[in-house]
Amino acid sequence: MNLIGNLIWLICGGFLAALGYLIGGLVLCVTIIGIPFGIQCFKLAAIVLFPFGKRVVNTPTSSGCLNLVANLIWILCGGLYTALNHLFWAVLLAITIIGLPFAKQHLKLLEISLIPFGKKVVEN
Repeated sequence: MNLIGNLIWLICGGFLAALGYLIGGLVLCVTIIGIPFGIQCFKLAAIVLFPFGKRVVNTPTSSGCLNLVANLIWILCGGLYTALNHLFWAVLLAITIIGLPFAKQHLKLLEISLIPFGKKVVEN
């Protein structure tokens, strides 16, 4: 079932969304300061490409408050916009019964696109 969901997702915009995150990650990695944010974009590109069968978990890290600072910078520099974009598509897809599985994936992506630092993508 995950394969069918991922194929439909890929055809209906998942590829373009992943390409956008990939290009954003490459642009951010050009600067030394942007490398941590570029790595998060690559993580988002991977889950946006094939979201079915994956889940987002919190990771215990020893970075202290750096995750908080990085997440605040992320939110202010585009994270809020991407999260609202995923929320919009989740609400729009949840209107129909057929769109419910895809709305669920957008809600999963909302979580990681709003606060990506300190999160990890794992297989279900």
